[in-house]
Amino acid sequence: MQLYKLLEGVKAWSSATNDEIEITGVSIDSRKCRKGDIFIALDGTNTRGDDYISEAIQNGAKAIVTQHASDRDGEIIVENAREAYALICKNFYGKACDQLKIIGVTGTNGKTTTATLIADILKSCKKNVGLIGTLGVSYDDNAYYTGFTTPDPHILHKSFKDMVEDGIEYVIMEVSAHAIALKKLCGIKFELGVLTNITQDHLDFFKDMDAYAGTKLSFFSKENMKAGLINSDDERARILLKTADVPIITYGLDNPSDIFAINIESSFDGTSFICNCLDNIVPIKTNLVGRYNVSNAIAAIGVCNAIGENINKIALSLHYISPVEGRFNIIKHKNFNIVIDYAHTSDGIENILKSAKPLTEGRLIALFGCGGDRDRLKRPIMGRVAGTLADKLWLTSDNPRSEKPLDIIKEIENGVPNNVDYEICENRANAIEKALDDCKKGDTLVILGKGAEKYQEIDGEKIPYNDFDEVYKYFRKHITIKRQGDDESE
Repeated sequence: MQLYKLLEGVKAWSSATNDEIEITGVSIDSRKCRKGDIFIALDGTNTRGDDYISEAIQNGAKAIVTQHASDRDGEIIVENAREAYALICKNFYGKACDQLKIIGVTGTNGKTTTATLIADILKSCKKNVGLIGTLGVSYDDNAYYTGFTTPDPHILHKSFKDMVEDGIEYVIMEVSAHAIALKKLCGIKFELGVLTNITQDHLDFFKDMDAYAGTKLSFFSKENMKAGLINSDDERARILLKTADVPIITYGLDNPSDIFAINIESSFDGTSFICNCLDNIVPIKTNLVGRYNVSNAIAAIGVCNAIGENINKIALSLHYISPVEGRFNIIKHKNFNIVIDYAHTSDGIENILKSAKPLTEGRLIALFGCGGDRDRLKRPIMGRVAGTLADKLWLTSDNPRSEKPLDIIKEIENGVPNNVDYEICENRANAIEKALDDCKKGDTLVILGKGAEKYQEIDGEKIPYNDFDEVYKYFRKHITIKRQGDDESE
C-alpha cells in the first residue's frame, strides 16, 4: 500500500517527502521489523519508542512514525503515535471495520458473559457473528487466542479483514479500559456500546478510580458509537445519562430502567425471570445462575432487540445457551457442588458468592488468590469481601508473575475478618485437592480467579495449568461427578 493511503486520517504535522513509496507491513517492534515495513515508535511506561528507530531502519523499515520531532530525515511526525498506529492498521487492512456492525462491551465485570450471550443469541437468529474478547477471537470454525481482552490494532484489524472475507456481518467485542486509554479503538465506529459496571480494578495502571471510571465513560461519545446501553444499577454508569452525547438505553434490576427483570428465581440448574424490554414482556428461562447473570442477560436482550431481533426469538435462544466457559461453571457431586469462575475483583467475588450462598445448604467455601504485578490495593478488599460472605476461605496462588505468592497471600490475609475460618496453601493444585477433601454434604466450593485459563504465569513463564483439570483429576482419583445439564449423578 502506498504511504499516503496508509496515513489517511492520521493527524501529522510533518511527513516523509516521498509519500508514494510502497509499504508492505506495519511494525511496532524494531526487532521484528522487516524490509518494506512502516515502523511506529510507541512510548511505553518505562521506554521511549524513538530509542528503537535506528534498529528498525537497520532491519529494513521504509518509513518511521513518531510523535517526537528530531533531526532525522523523512520521519512522519504525528500528534499521537498510538492513535496513528490504530488508524494506520485500519487503512492497511482495507478499512474492513467499516463493513461490519460492531458492538462493544465494556465494564469491570461481566464483559465476557454479556458479549458471548449477545453473540450466541445472534447466531441463534441466523446471523453471521464474530466474537473478540478475553477468550480470544472466534468466528465460524476459526478460533485463536490473542492474549488480550482487546487485541492490539494490527491483530484487531487483521481479524476484521478476515471476518469480512468470511462473510461475517456482526462483531461483538470486549472493550477494556486499557484499550480505550491506549487508543486501540481509534477509527472504529460502533453500532452500540454497552457498559456493565465500573468497580475497582487496574489501579496499578490508572492510579485512581476517577481516572479509571473516566476512561470507561469516555468511550460513550458520538465519535465512537451510534448509541449506548448502560447499567442503571451502577452509580458511575448513570453519569452518562447527563453527559453522553449519544442516545442512551438503560437496563437494571434495582433502579428504573428501559429494560428490567422481575420474579427472579434461581437454582444450581439455572434461572428464570420475567423481562420487560421497552414494554415488551417475555418470560425467560436460562442455564445461567445468579442475579448478576440476570443483569448480563437483560443487557444482551437489550442489545439484540435494539438491532431489530424479535423478543420472542431472543427468549427462545437464551433458553438453550450454555454458560460461558469459566463463568459460574458448575460441577455437581451427589454430596456437594463446585463452582469455577474467573472473578478476580472484589465486586466479582461478591457477585459470585452472593449468588451461590442462598443455593447452598451447608458451608460456602471460597478458594482464590490475586494476580501479581497488578493492583495491590484490591487484595485486602477481596479478602474482606470473601471472608464476609463465605464460611471458609482457602487462600492460594493465582498468577503471581514476578511476585512471591506468599507475599500476595499475606496482603489478602490482611483484609480477612478475624472470626473467619481460613487456611493458606501456596500451591493452587494442592489447595484445590485439600479444599475438595474438606467438602462435606451440602457444601459449595467456589474456585475463583482463573476460570478457563490454561496456564499460571510465574516468573515470566506461562506454565500449563487449569482449575477444571485439577478438579477432574481429583474426581478421577476419588469419586464420580455430575456435570451441569446431566439428568442424574453417576
